[in-house]
Amino acid sequence: MITPNMHYADLKDSYLFYNIAQKTKAYLEANPDKRLYRMGIGDVSLPLCDAVIKALHEGVDDQATKDNFHGYMPECGAPFLREAIANYYAERKVTLAPDEVFVSSGASDELGDILDLFDRSSTALVIEPAYPAYVDANVMAGRRIVHLSSGEENGFLPMPDDSIDADILYICSPNNPTGAVFSREQLKCWVDYANEKGSVILFDAAYEAFIEDNELPHSIFEIEGARKCAIEICSLSKTAGFTGTRLGYTVIPKDITRNGMNLNSMWVRNRTTKTNGVSYIIQKGGAAVFTPEGQEQIHKNIAIYKNNAKVLMEALDELGIWYCGGKNAPYIWMKCPDNMSSWEFFDYLLNEIQVVGTPGEGFGACGEGYFRFSTFGSPEDTVEAARRIKELLKK
Repeated sequence: MITPNMHYADLKDSYLFYNIAQKTKAYLEANPDKRLYRMGIGDVSLPLCDAVIKALHEGVDDQATKDNFHGYMPECGAPFLREAIANYYAERKVTLAPDEVFVSSGASDELGDILDLFDRSSTALVIEPAYPAYVDANVMAGRRIVHLSSGEENGFLPMPDDSIDADILYICSPNNPTGAVFSREQLKCWVDYANEKGSVILFDAAYEAFIEDNELPHSIFEIEGARKCAIEICSLSKTAGFTGTRLGYTVIPKDITRNGMNLNSMWVRNRTTKTNGVSYIIQKGGAAVFTPEGQEQIHKNIAIYKNNAKVLMEALDELGIWYCGGKNAPYIWMKCPDNMSSWEFFDYLLNEIQVVGTPGEGFGACGEGYFRFSTFGSPEDTVEAARRIKELLKK
C-alpha cells in the first residue's frame, strides 16, 4: 500500500478563509434579508484597466491567425514580458537581466513551488503574523519552522535574532496582514543577516505598488548585498487586478550560489521540467501593465483602494483605536477593542453591523487580539462600513 505524505496530518483542520466563508454563509442563511460589507478576503473589486483589456483582445486575435498564432510559450516567460519587467525595475535603479526574471501564474503558486530549490532538512523562518501559506507549504514538506513573533512594540517589523539559525527567511513588505513596511535600514539588517548565515530571503513584494513613501524600498534589490541572498516574488493580482487572470513573476539573481549550486540555473531547470509556460494571451495583457499608459491606469485604481484605506483610518483615528498599515499598503491591522479576541470581534462585527473582516489569530498566535481589514472593496461599501464601525464602537 502506498504511503501518503503524512505531513498533511500536521496541518490545521481548516483554512482561515474557509472558516470565514462558513461563518458568513451560516449568517446569511439565518438572515436572508441582510447585506454583508465584505472587507475580509483581499480580492480586488475594480476591473482590469483599458490598456490591459486592449492587449488581451490583441492576444486573442493573434491566436486566430496562422502568422501570429502562439502555442507553447517559453517555460520561463515570454522575452517581451521578461524585458518589460526588467525595465520596470530599472526605473528604480535596480539592474536585472531579463533572464533573471521568471514569469509565473501568480505569487501564491510560486511561493509554494519555489521551495523545490531547498532541501527538506532546511529550516524556514516565518515572521508572524504571516500569510498562512508560508507556514502550511513548509508543514506539507515536513520542514522545521521557526516562528519569529512581532508586535506593537516593534511596529510588527522585527529585526533578525543572531541566536536563530534559519535557511529560508520569509519577508513580506508591505506586509500581509499588518500593512507594515520595512525601511531600507531594516531590510539591510536582514540582508546582512542572510549573507552572514548563508540563508536565502524569500521576499514577497506582492503589494509594492501601494507604497507612496519615497523613502521606503519597493524591492529587496534596492538593498546592497541582496543579489547574493534574495529571491523576490511579485504578483499582478493586487497591483493590476489580475486575481482572476493569474500572473506574477519571480526574480532570481544569477549571483545566488549555495553549495556549488546556482539557484537561477536550478530554477530554469525546474520550470522547464514542471511547467509549459503561462498563456500567451495573459502575458500579452501583463506586458501592457508596464507601459506608460498601463502604469497610469493601474495607479488610478490603486488610488481608489488607498482612499478606501483613508476612510477606514479616519474612522479608527476618531475612535482612538491603535492600528498600523493603510498608508503604504492595502491592509489595516487594528487592535480589537475591549480586550476582545479576534474571533469574538469577527462575530461582533458580523452580527451587529454585517461587516466582515479577518481575525488576526488566523495569521499566527501573535495575531490574537488584532483584526485585519482589506481595502479592496467598493468605495460605497467602505464608506458605509466605516460609518457602521464608528457608530457601533462609540457605544
